[in-house]
Amino acid sequence: MPSSITYTAVLDVSRATAEHLARLLHEHRERVGTRKNTRALGVFKQAVLVLRWFIDGARLSQLARDNGISLPTSYRYLHEGLTVLADHAPDLSTALERVAAAGYTHLNLDGTVIRTDRVAAPGPNGADLWWSGKHKHHGGNVQVISAPDGWPIWVSPVRPGREHDTTCARSHGLVDARNRLAAILDVPTLTDLGYENAGPGFRHPVKKPQGGELAEHQQAFNKVVRGVHGIAERANALLKVTFKALRRVSLDPAAITRIARAALVLLQLEHGRTT
Repeated sequence: MPSSITYTAVLDVSRATAEHLARLLHEHRERVGTRKNTRALGVFKQAVLVLRWFIDGARLSQLARDNGISLPTSYRYLHEGLTVLADHAPDLSTALERVAAAGYTHLNLDGTVIRTDRVAAPGPNGADLWWSGKHKHHGGNVQVISAPDGWPIWVSPVRPGREHDTTCARSHGLVDARNRLAAILDVPTLTDLGYENAGPGFRHPVKKPQGGELAEHQQAFNKVVRGVHGIAERANALLKVTFKALRRVSLDPAAITRIARAALVLLQLEHGRTT
């Protein structure tokens, strides 16, 4: 049987980001009272394990073998890292406070469905809870608020893929919060037609009437809204392109909440930007 091959690889992330995550893990171990020399990996090696899973999509079995630990231990270290990172993601109120301080003229809101392995979870009327009829695959719906230039500011908890964007936004309190912000600070939220009738704080294209045509001023409005809001796709692309872990989740779909929040924290750390 041929011997194993050892090779050198470079992880596409700054050392500062890895060291920051290592500090967060060190603080977590101190909080929970972890005794010295009782862990198989130090905090920096654990941080690298988490980052390899996030960025390169490395399998847990490979990470366990590379680090000389058991598969259950690699799972435990990964989930610990996810929790530590996700705990530092901004909640909705904090994100909107930052928006107000930044003085933005508007925000973007867009939903993205993160693909998952097939899960058997019956929903209303026996429908598959995590099946997205629009995307034709299983997944979880995550709402993303972004700055005018498409930089992600906040990500929502996951909702089943079968749910409509407006339904998801309402369940997270996004609709009420964005309508209030628009009324108080005159900062509207640009969306696509998936958020039709969400409220006066939202700006979306005018829907073409059945059997009719849009007026000239409505067509002009739609071009402006679609043109300005189109940059919102950048937020979802930044998260999914940067982190292979967000392209397909093989863990429990509920874990998408922690994964998405952790990815936002890593992205903001790597670029030194929160708004």
